[in-house]
Amino acid sequence: MTEPSPVNRARRLALKTFGLFSGLLVARGAQSQHTETHFPDQAEHRVVYQCNQADPEYLRHVLFSVGELVRKYGDNIQIVVGTFGPGLHLLGRHPQRPIPHELQQKADSLAQYGVAFHACGNTMKSLGWTEKDLLPFAVVVPIGADDIMQLQEQGYAYISW
Repeated sequence: MTEPSPVNRARRLALKTFGLFSGLLVARGAQSQHTETHFPDQAEHRVVYQCNQADPEYLRHVLFSVGELVRKYGDNIQIVVGTFGPGLHLLGRHPQRPIPHELQQKADSLAQYGVAFHACGNTMKSLGWTEKDLLPFAVVVPIGADDIMQLQEQGYAYISW
């Protein structure tokens, strides 16, 4: 294999530098467009789960499914679990529904892998909850259903049980 000429090496270096600089400009411009449901690093796969029940068996299924996608796709997937109605109790420090602690631990573990757990602000108001009533990894959104709609508009696949 022959060594590239000094002109070709200089051209390649210039193209790489230009490409890097252009990419940084595009990324910087994109960051100014972020909404509260937007993630900075777009993965190839994006999924939003509806979580609107407090039944432990239901929650086990949802969290198992989320975990399976994390195992399969690793860093190449963005997952949001949108909780509202009775499903919000999964994220409560002191849930008013019988939520097994192991399920909250599973949600916390998934959050450590980048899964976002969104809490419906409207449901919180109806329960008299504030952010202090939520587990630390929960993110409050004004309206849970609106959040899911906006995520779908951004290309997230919608999963519901």
